[in-house]
Order: sequence, then structure tokens, then C-alpha cells
Amino acid sequence: MDRAIAILSFVAEQKKAVTAAEIAAALSLPLPTAHRLIGNLEHRGLIQKALGTKRYVVGNKLVTLSAKAIGAAFRTARRHAVLSAVADRIGEQCEIGVVRNNEVAYVDSVRSKQPQVLQFDPGSAAPLHCTSTGKIYMSRLPLKARQGLVRSLELRRYTPRTIADPDELMALLEETRRRGWAKTNEEFVQGVVGCAVPINSPAGDLIACLGVSVPVARVSFADLDALIGPLQKAATLLSETILQDNLDI
Repeated sequence: MDRAIAILSFVAEQKKAVTAAEIAAALSLPLPTAHRLIGNLEHRGLIQKALGTKRYVVGNKLVTLSAKAIGAAFRTARRHAVLSAVADRIGEQCEIGVVRNNEVAYVDSVRSKQPQVLQFDPGSAAPLHCTSTGKIYMSRLPLKARQGLVRSLELRRYTPRTIADPDELMALLEETRRRGWAKTNEEFVQGVVGCAVPINSPAGDLIACLGVSVPVARVSFADLDALIGPLQKAATLLSETILQDNLDI
């Protein structure tokens, strides 16, 4: 089991697909042993061959499991308190989202006392291309992976403002990558704008996003910028709770 977990960890940490020989060499495993373990992991969907190659990447089941684990980690009293505090400060609903199966899945949310137009309750899902969390996730991918994902997505037009052109979306993702946070301008639901910031692990990896959704009648698209600071402070606190949990083990 230790060797299988080591293989999963190694593959997940790589920025490109790797061969069985590279896995064996990195982990000091005999090549036949590496092939056997890789075959078992591939059979279970935890790793898979990159399309058209004999190189390996993380499998769909591992991605789904990871997203569920992240969701469970955020549904703690300590982290929910951070989410409640920022929702109270902003005065709008805040939500934590992760990416699962090329969709944004919301794992926790806190509603404000304000009447809502759009509510992202835990368990609900939304598209990548027209949500702030989805844009952050895609912007953090390496360029080739980002291009491949954008070209493979069904860029459904939900409102007149939905970005449905791949080239336009790629340009926006590059802007999002440089800026470090994302906004949406009535792209998923007409009359609703939103923004999100990344929640990074202590090592700097993206693990989730903290976002807000608000009727444009209350907050304009331009005025969303004023919410970024409070969201970033809360995201830092959420990241710190992960580090504290690790130190408590």
C-alpha cells in the first residue's frame, strides 16, 4: 500500500504525464513491480494513460475522490466560522467551491440576511466557463492543459454575456492568471455578478476557491473589486486552518 500511495503522490505532483520507467526510477522501484502497481491503480481508475500515449496522469476517480476529500475538509466548524464571518462582513452570500468532473461543486456556503437571487448550496454544481471559481481553476492550469480543456468544454451560452468563444475565454483566463482572482458579469444567471479568490494550500497549490454571488442591483460589476480584499483575508485564514490541522496531527 505504501508503494501504491507513493506512485499516486508522484504522478499527482508532476506537471506532465510520466512513463512507468520514470515512476520506477523516481521511487527506486523495480520496473516489474512498478508495472504491476501501476496496472492495479489504472484498473481502479486512480491513474490513467494520457490520451494517445503510454504516459500516466491522475485518473478520474482520484480527481473525484480528491474533490470529495477537500469538500469534507472544509465542512468543519472552524472553517465554517471563517466563512460566516466574511459573509457577515460583506453582507452577501459566500461559498466555497472545488472543481469535480469539469464542474464547479460547492461544498459549503453561508447566506446573508439580504434577499438572494442565486444560491449555491452545498452539493450544487455550476459550469467552469461562466463562474469565477471555474475561471480561477482553469487559469492555474499549464497553458497546454488549459487550451485542451477550453477546447473540450461545451461553452454553453446561459445569458447574453456568457463567454462562448474559446479564444475570448483563453484571453480572459490569461488575465485572471496574472491578476490572481476572477469576476463574472451576469454570465451564468442574468442579473447576478460574482467574484472569487483562490484558497491555496500551505505549499501554494490551489485546493478550492472562496466566492461571492450578488444581484447586480445591489453591487455593480465594477464594485466587486472592493470585495476582493475581505475575501483574500478569509482565504488566507482558511489556508492557515489547514496548516494548523496538520500540526495538530
